[in-house]
Amino acid sequence: MRLSIPRSDLARLLASTIKVVESNTRIPILSTVLLVADGGILTATATDLDIEIQSSVIAEAEEDGAFCVSASLLDDIVKKLPANQDVTLAESDGVLTVKAGRYTSRLQTLPDSDFPSFSADGFTAHFDVDLAAAVAPVKFAISTEETRYYLNGVYLHATPDGLVAVATDGHRLGKHVIASAGEIPAVIMPRKFVGLLPAGTVSVSLSDTKVRITSGETVITSKLIDGTFPDYQRVIPTGNDKIVVFDTATMAKAADRVSIVSSERGRAVKLSITEGQVTLAVNNPDSGSATEEIAAAYEGKPIEIGFNSAYLAELVGRFPAGDIRLALADAGSPAVFTSDKTPELLCVLMPMRV
Repeated sequence: MRLSIPRSDLARLLASTIKVVESNTRIPILSTVLLVADGGILTATATDLDIEIQSSVIAEAEEDGAFCVSASLLDDIVKKLPANQDVTLAESDGVLTVKAGRYTSRLQTLPDSDFPSFSADGFTAHFDVDLAAAVAPVKFAISTEETRYYLNGVYLHATPDGLVAVATDGHRLGKHVIASAGEIPAVIMPRKFVGLLPAGTVSVSLSDTKVRITSGETVITSKLIDGTFPDYQRVIPTGNDKIVVFDTATMAKAADRVSIVSSERGRAVKLSITEGQVTLAVNNPDSGSATEEIAAAYEGKPIEIGFNSAYLAELVGRFPAGDIRLALADAGSPAVFTSDKTPELLCVLMPMRV
């Protein structure tokens, strides 16, 4: 292979693909990026065996070819090359020569035949949607507990109300409804794939085992989580009749401030709710205590409930600026958070003993 390409185009190509490469992989080929020059198009492909990212750019190729080279080495070199320069890539006999101006480096390569193939066929559902925006409000609740692997992603499924994205770790839950995409299979998209989603509308294809999105010249294909997502509707209370309304930013900042003195393990904050206000209190025998009062609209008997302060601040931050509604039943039942500004979003937070 021998080709010339603007440094900015090569840097963009690598940035869009090699983010899937694991830095500590023990399989040498998985630390590489596959580069293929064919008919004036340079295509880069990277994978971790669960997700594959492929992207292409136009390049002036004197000789087509394909090879694998260390993703991190090539990326570091390209990032540090002077801007507005053309980069020449020439590969022969297992060595890639990288030239830009007076700079030259030579990198060891592996044959393209060693690169793992990622079969991606059998897609039965196709639709266009802003998938990143659909999952953004709920991905905070994705579980990191590997034993319950079926919670390590976002559950996407069709309902009469529209396309629904749900995530939960057993302590908190987020549900986001977007416009309908028609009949699609219910799938669980892995946490890593969710983190790689590009902004804007993408073309989505689904099979029983894989999901593929196409955004411009970039294609991301991922295995789905093979498991059964729990019946999350049973977790969402419908009879919480104690309604508290407060300002989103005020609550998030207050929870964050009082949690400074909480223990790292518990991080429990007690909310004492009375007419006109909510008092947040943390008491840590080892370090001290903190309280803060915020204004709130509430009419009813005083009620106290405890939450993980970090979870509370993060959950409230998923809603836009303005008022947020907290619906409670009692101190031991799940609490429901909603906002008139985003009626399509609902979050649930389990209480803690304080």
